[in-house]
Amino acid sequence: MKNDLPVNIRRVRKEDVEKFVNTYKDSYRGLERYAYKNRRIVKGYFKWLFRRDPEGFMVAEIDEKAIGFVACDTNWLSVFELKKVGEIHEIFVLPEFRGMGVASKLLSSALCYARGRGRDLAELWVGETNEQAMKFYEFKGFRLAGKVWKWVRMVKELK
Repeated sequence: MKNDLPVNIRRVRKEDVEKFVNTYKDSYRGLERYAYKNRRIVKGYFKWLFRRDPEGFMVAEIDEKAIGFVACDTNWLSVFELKKVGEIHEIFVLPEFRGMGVASKLLSSALCYARGRGRDLAELWVGETNEQAMKFYEFKGFRLAGKVWKWVRMVKELK
């Protein structure tokens, strides 16, 4: 991992929509089974994430180039927990920046935000064949909590 990577994490702005769409499309290459494929739908997804919890929607940049995003929704009512959780709807990093700590920084920022909003549990869903992501989340303290269709649910206590 490169710790000297000059990554800036900031809140997403509405005008970041094109950065989001392009980064999303590039980040999901090879994982199309779990991705939206149409640009218009990805733009709609961006708008939905922004409306859900704009403060928890963050971008990782190097010299103003978007290299990853995370969307943490602290308004999410988990049907499994029957309470509001820090739902990580989305996290992705461009392939050429993986393994450099960018996803760790994004996830840490999201979990810190959720804790600050009084959430004691983080929840996310990952594609059942995305073993690299599942290992990453397990390393970060998430545990398996169920499966629905092609999605695996993972949770982490926030202390």
